[in-house]
Amino acid sequence: MNWWQSGFAMGVPALAVGGLLGYEMLAQPPALLDGPTIAEQDNLAKRESGVTDNSSMRLRMEAFIKEHQQLIVQALEKVDGNKFKVDSWQRPAGGGGITCVLQDGSVFEKAGVNTSVVYGTLPRAAIAKMRADHKALDPDVDSLQFFAAGLSLVLHPKNPMAPTVHLNYRYFETAQPDGSPAAWWFGGGSDLTPSYLFDEDAIHFHRHLKEACDAHDKGYYPRFKRWCDDYFNNRHRGESRGVGGIFFDDLDSADKDREQLFAFVRDCLGTFLPSYLPIINRRKDMPFTEDEKLWQQLRRGRYVEFNLVHDRGTAFGLNTPGSRVESILMSLPLTARWQYMHEPAKGSREERLLSVLRQPKEWV
Repeated sequence: MNWWQSGFAMGVPALAVGGLLGYEMLAQPPALLDGPTIAEQDNLAKRESGVTDNSSMRLRMEAFIKEHQQLIVQALEKVDGNKFKVDSWQRPAGGGGITCVLQDGSVFEKAGVNTSVVYGTLPRAAIAKMRADHKALDPDVDSLQFFAAGLSLVLHPKNPMAPTVHLNYRYFETAQPDGSPAAWWFGGGSDLTPSYLFDEDAIHFHRHLKEACDAHDKGYYPRFKRWCDDYFNNRHRGESRGVGGIFFDDLDSADKDREQLFAFVRDCLGTFLPSYLPIINRRKDMPFTEDEKLWQQLRRGRYVEFNLVHDRGTAFGLNTPGSRVESILMSLPLTARWQYMHEPAKGSREERLLSVLRQPKEWV
C-alpha cells in the first residue's frame, strides 16, 4: 500500500486540487529546536545567495514549480485572451502558495494553476505510518520537520470537443535538526479527460509523456500509465475518468538518485505545454450542437463524482477543520449535469467514448 493511502497521507492527492492540505492541516506547531527551523534556514539562504544549482532540493523545487506556474499561466492567457485571478497566501510556520484561477473565459470555463509550499512538523503517529514505504525514517523520534511543495493544474474548456486536463507534480522531504534530508520522495502525473474522443489527441498526449518517461527509464511509462488507469477510475460506474496519462508516487532512492528523479519530474512538467496546447488549439473553435454540450455536462458530472467520491485528498481536506475549501474544490468544473438513466445512442461517438473508458486502451 502506498503511503498516501494511510490516514495521514490522504492529503497528498489534494495537490491535484490545489494544495498540500494534508501536510498543512496535520502539521504540529513548530517544534522547539536548538537551532533555526528548516523554514528559517531556507529563508536565510534565499536572502543571502538566492537559488542556484547548489541550493537545497527544497529551494530548487520551489523555484522550479513557481517558474513553470508563470510559464503555464502566460501560455494559457494567450490561448484564452483573458487574465487569471492571482491569490497569494502565506503560512506562519513557513511557506505559502499562489492560486491562479480563470473563470468564464473565452476558451476555458474554469482553469486553475496552483503552487503550494508547506513547512511543518510531523507527529510520531504520522512518521510511523509513512515508514511503511520509507524505512529511512527514524521510528524513535517524537517529531520530524518536513517540507512539501507541488504544482497542480486543472483546465475545463468550454467547447465539448476540447478535453479537460489535470496535472500535478510534488516533492516531499523530512529533515534532520541540522536541515539535512532524513527521507525524501517525488510524486506526480498528468491525465486527459475528453467528452468527445479524438484518437489523435490521446496519441499525441500519451506520446509526449512516453518520450519524457523513456528518456529516464523505459519501464516508467507502462508502469505509470497502468497506475494512472487504476487510480483515476470511477469504480461505482465501471469507468475510467478519462483516457489516462501517467501517475506515480513515492519515487525515492529505491528508484534512482534524487538528481535523476528531479530531472525526470522537470521533463514531465516541461512536456505539458507541448502535449496540451496543440490539442486545445485544434478543438477550442470547433462547431458543436446543444446535444454535444449536454453530453459534456454529463461527463463533467462524472468528473465531479470521482473528485468527491474517490479522490482521497479531496475527502480528507473537506473533513479537516480549517482547510482551504476553495483550493480543494478548485478542480471542480463550473457547471455539470446529472440525468437519470441516460444512455448514449448505439453506434454514436458518445457510446464509443464509454467503451474506451470501460476498457482503457494502449495509445502508444
